[in-house]
Amino acid sequence: QVQLVESGGALVQPGGSLRLSCAASGFTFSYSWMFWVRQAPGKGLEWLSTIHTGSGITEYADSVKGRFTISRDNAKNTLYLQMNSLKSDDTAVYYCARNRVGANRGQGTQVTVSS
Repeated sequence: QVQLVESGGALVQPGGSLRLSCAASGFTFSYSWMFWVRQAPGKGLEWLSTIHTGSGITEYADSVKGRFTISRDNAKNTLYLQMNSLKSDDTAVYYCARNRVGANRGQGTQVTVSS
């Protein structure tokens, strides 16, 4: 069955960086567009980024454009999110998913940005 397992979340100071990973199994990862979404406390799911199958095309929400970079390693069935210049507003649970609304997302990984 489809399984997505996120990791890499942590407590980080404002301005810091983190790299999230998502291990995928149960489907043909290399053929699939992949997505990162997040959910901040008390808010709904927010789409952050999309990467197409060949890694050549990526898309970002305005809230993270220029700070976050999505990438993938099809040989390892792994999705990544490099997050730089983190702000307190980035505090959330981060999920990888198979569509923009969070289908098949895993348990998520907590990112807390605080001094």
